[in-house]
Amino acid sequence: MKRARFTEEQIIGILREQEAGMKAADVCRKHGISGATFYNWKAKYGGLDVSDAKRLKALTDENAKAEEAARRVDVGQCRFERHQCKKMVTPAARRSAVAHARESFGLSERRACSVIGVSRRVLRYRHHRPDDTAIRVRMRELALERRPFGYRRLGILLAREGIKMNRKKLFRIYTEEGLKVRRRRGRKRALGTRAPMTIPQRPNQRWSLDFLSDAFTDGRRFRIFAVVDDFTRECLTLVPDTSLSGIRVARELDSIILRRGQPQSIVSDNGTELTSMAILRWSQETRVEWHYIAPGKPTQNAFIESFNGRLRDELLNETLFTTLAQARVVLAEWRNDYNTVRPHSKLGGRTPAEITTPSITEHQPRGLYF
Repeated sequence: MKRARFTEEQIIGILREQEAGMKAADVCRKHGISGATFYNWKAKYGGLDVSDAKRLKALTDENAKAEEAARRVDVGQCRFERHQCKKMVTPAARRSAVAHARESFGLSERRACSVIGVSRRVLRYRHHRPDDTAIRVRMRELALERRPFGYRRLGILLAREGIKMNRKKLFRIYTEEGLKVRRRRGRKRALGTRAPMTIPQRPNQRWSLDFLSDAFTDGRRFRIFAVVDDFTRECLTLVPDTSLSGIRVARELDSIILRRGQPQSIVSDNGTELTSMAILRWSQETRVEWHYIAPGKPTQNAFIESFNGRLRDELLNETLFTTLAQARVVLAEWRNDYNTVRPHSKLGGRTPAEITTPSITEHQPRGLYF
């Protein structure tokens, strides 16, 4: 039964406001009720005190119970009630209904099963599932450590620890433990045809880079410079600072090239740091092809945009930064975890560190998103 929005005491109080001199329309507007509701209340509770309303409600409840008891005299009415209540789907709900019928009406097991429409095999069945307590405990621990992860990624992490199960059992335990991640609502997208984005075929063929913004606990803003290899999905660097100029960006790219090698091309948006003279000079000196996406078209740089979403969901939205030094340490730890521990769905559950291994570089899953 739908719960009443107002109690009898509140209704009488609302009527007293009108009796004190306030207009009925003003009373309705104040409490968010219609005029018809107000006058129905006045017809039912007008002139009553709180004690009178309570006695009236008690008398109404007693009459309702008496009518319900009279209606249940016939035991066969149980079958009619089964169709009026919520449909019983699970075996557990059917067993509960049989137990209630036997307790309330003194029926035998055979008679109760016949009235409810349940097989006695269902009633007497005892499941033989193994104890999954350890699996549930470990899954909850992993879900608390990595809150944005769904059941597939949690299953990969469990499999690494030797806890393997099929997809259906994994999803069942995941839902029973209430670990479902609330998805962000999708935004409206423009209709029409789009040219497909080319997929790199080897490491260092194309890098994507972008900036993210966050704030310290005292309100000061800082930015993060991120670079991703589009083939291996490896995060090459995360540089936080309060100011990141084009000269600083060029210096960070040089440090990446020293330890990893030079890329064939780089994709970025049209930010002022990335269109500065320092970056244009760096691109000419290193002979790295630099591609700028169309203004207002972040989907043309989908790899780094997808990475930004993971970084913001898994770290920035979950962490309070107090100092720049702390931000550098936390980002470095997350980057190492992202490259060596975190499973990637488009890499077949593997990590970027496994993809960069020469022995498996030739057999990579191709995809557009992380």
